[in-house]
Amino acid sequence: MSNLAQEVANAMRPNLADRVVNYFAPVMGVKRMKARATQAIATSFMAAGRGGYTGASLSRRTTGSWIVPSGSADSDSLGDIPTLRNRSRDLLRNSPISAGAVGTVVMNVVGSGLALQSTPEAKRLGWTQEQAVNWAAILESEWRLWAETSFCDVTRTQNFYGLQALCFRSALESGDVFALLPMVAVKGSPYKIRVQIIEADRVANPKRSILDGINLENGNWIYSGIEKDGSGAPVAYHILQQHPGSLEGRGKWKTDRYPAFGEKTGRRNVLHIFDRLRPDQSRGVPYLSPVIEALHQLGRYTDAELMAAVVSGLFTVFVKTPAGEGLNITQSAAAESAGLVTSAGSSTSDPNNQKPLEMGAGLIVDLADGDEIQTADPKRPNTAFDDFVKAVLRQIGAALGLPFEVLVKHFTASYSAARAALLEAWRFYLGRRHWLAHFFCQPVFEAFMDEAVSIGRISAPGYFTDPGLRSAYLSCEWIGDAPGSIDPVKEINAAQKRVELGVSNRAIETMAIMGQVYDTVHAQLVREKQMRVRDGLEPAAGQTAGAPAPEEEEQENNGSDLEKGDREDE
Repeated sequence: MSNLAQEVANAMRPNLADRVVNYFAPVMGVKRMKARATQAIATSFMAAGRGGYTGASLSRRTTGSWIVPSGSADSDSLGDIPTLRNRSRDLLRNSPISAGAVGTVVMNVVGSGLALQSTPEAKRLGWTQEQAVNWAAILESEWRLWAETSFCDVTRTQNFYGLQALCFRSALESGDVFALLPMVAVKGSPYKIRVQIIEADRVANPKRSILDGINLENGNWIYSGIEKDGSGAPVAYHILQQHPGSLEGRGKWKTDRYPAFGEKTGRRNVLHIFDRLRPDQSRGVPYLSPVIEALHQLGRYTDAELMAAVVSGLFTVFVKTPAGEGLNITQSAAAESAGLVTSAGSSTSDPNNQKPLEMGAGLIVDLADGDEIQTADPKRPNTAFDDFVKAVLRQIGAALGLPFEVLVKHFTASYSAARAALLEAWRFYLGRRHWLAHFFCQPVFEAFMDEAVSIGRISAPGYFTDPGLRSAYLSCEWIGDAPGSIDPVKEINAAQKRVELGVSNRAIETMAIMGQVYDTVHAQLVREKQMRVRDGLEPAAGQTAGAPAPEEEEQENNGSDLEKGDREDE
C-alpha cells in the first residue's frame, strides 16, 4: 500500500463518535466518512507536496531533501554574481577547455568584426533604388572613416571591430558589460562620439556594504548599481570611478551617477549588454556559470592524472633496508665510488654531506645484506581517462550550446556527423551575433548617425522630426564572417539545386555561404564583366570567342568597301 493510501486509511478509521453517528444516522455517517477522506487526501497533498508531478514529491527518498526556495531573478543571482564572475575569470586564465570554449564562440560570432551594410527603405523615403544605393555608399564611407580607426575608442586603442570582440568577450566572462557614449573632441576626427567600455565590476551600489536593493526617496530602487523606476525600466547607472580591484580603487568606493537616457533628446547614454534570462533580471550571469564546478573538478582530475603519469615516467626507485634508516654511510660511499653519486669533496663520515642517489645508464650498485629495491608503479596513464573526460565534456558542451566536436575541435566522425555538429554550432553563433548587433552595434551606429546628420556630413531630411523616416534611414544589416565549409563542392551544388527548385534565392545563398550581401556581389560582378569585355579578356554577351567586336567588324567592313571602290576607280 502506498503512503498516500495508508494515510487515507488511517484517517478514515472510525472512532467512537463515528460509530455513534453511523448507528443513529447511517446516511450522515457516510457523508462524514467521505468528508474525512477528502480532507485527509487534501492535507496529505499539501503536506507532502503531492500533485501530478513526481518531481515535486517530498515523500520520495530521492527528492525528499530537495528543498529549493522560491526567489526573484535578482534575489537568486545578485548575491552570487561576484563569486561566479571571479571564478569564471580564473577558469578562463587557467582552464584550457574554458579558454577554448569562450575563444571559439568569440571567433565565430565576431571574427574579423560585424560590418555595416546600409539598407535604407527606398519606398518610405520616396527614392529610387539607385538613389538608395548611392546614399548608402556615402553613409558607409562616413562610417568607415570613424569605425575603422581608433578614433571611435575613447582610449584610442582599438577600432570598432576590436571593441566588438572586447565587449562580447567581457559579457561572456563577467555576465554583462557596459558601454558609455561620451562626446570627446579629438584632432583629426570630424566626429566627437566615442565608445567607452566599462567592466561589470565598476557598476555597483553607492554603498559598498549593501548587496540588496536600495530604496530612494523618489521611489526608485537601485539593484547592483542599476537604478530603476516603478515599472522596472533603467533610469540611471551608478559607476565606480575606478575598478574596485585596481591599485587606484582599493579601499575607495565612490560612484558617479550616469542617466540612462538624455533628458531632452532621449538619446541612450549607457548601453547594458547582457543576456536576460528571467523577467525583472537586473544583471547578467557569466556564460560558464552552469558548468563552473564541472570545469573546476575536471581540471583537478586532469592535473592529478598528469602528475601521476609524470611520476610513472620518472620510474622512481625506493631502497628498503631492514632497520628502515635508508642508505647508510657505507652504502653512500660505495655508490659514490661506483659513479652513481658525487660528494664534491665531502667527507663520507658526515651524513649531511651525502648526495641523493640518481639513476644512471648501465650502472650496477651493490646493496648491503637485507636491502632491496622497490619501484613505484602508479598504473598510469589511466586507460579510462579519455572516455571519462569525453563524457564530462559532452555535458559541458550541451550546457554551453557547443557540440562536443566543436568544443574540443576534434572531428573524427563521418562527414554527416561533422556537418551536423557545425550546423548546430552555427545556429548558436547566429543567435549570439544577432544579440550583439542588437545590444551593441546598432545603438552605437544610431548614436553615430545622430551626430553625422546634426553636423551635416550626412543628408537625411526629416531624420530628427519623423520617427518613421529616422527608422528608414537607420535600416541596415550587420554582416559577419561566413561559416566554415567541410566539402565546398557539395555545399555549392546543394545551393545551386535549392535556387533551381525555387526553395531559395541567390541572396539567401550568398549570405549563407559567403557572408556577403548579394546586391554588392552582383554589382561587383557586373563591373568585372564590363572591364574584362572592354580589355578584350572575354567576349561580350551574344558574341562567340575569337569573333571581332561589333565596332571592329564595322571598321573592317568599311575598309573593305573603300578598297573595293578604289579598285573600281582604277
